[in-house]
Amino acid sequence: MRFLLFCLLLLLPIVGVQAQTPALTWNTDLPQALQQAQATNKPVLAVFSGSDWCKPCIMLKQEVFDQPEFQRYAQDKLVLARFDFPRSKKNKLPAEQTKRNEQAAAQLNKEGSFPLVLLLSPEGKVLAKTGYRPGGPAAYDAYLSQLLTKR
Repeated sequence: MRFLLFCLLLLLPIVGVQAQTPALTWNTDLPQALQQAQATNKPVLAVFSGSDWCKPCIMLKQEVFDQPEFQRYAQDKLVLARFDFPRSKKNKLPAEQTKRNEQAAAQLNKEGSFPLVLLLSPEGKVLAKTGYRPGGPAAYDAYLSQLLTKR
């Protein structure tokens, strides 16, 4: 009985940490993201990535966007939008999503840069362009804050 109680007490902090960091929702439709941004008066963080072929894209997702620290930062400050362009057949997106991603790229990523991270005003004006930056979520959050103060 004591062993069971001990195990439960060990699991409690793990469950608590997970409960404190809710998973963020990434929009996959630019007009919908802009509509949400206007309703909340927050900028949009739009990310163009190649999730299965672009090494810096993969690193940016793993080192920054998937980290609880970034999720806490973004939760109250940003509307998130991701437009992915995988190349592998096993990662192929539905045709409707591919069309939405291509429309967003035609509007915001004509050069075809990957990864491309844009900060947009709620009206859709590009405030800043960036990409992968080393240093993890703390450095990236600080950099985004710096870019947002310039707007």
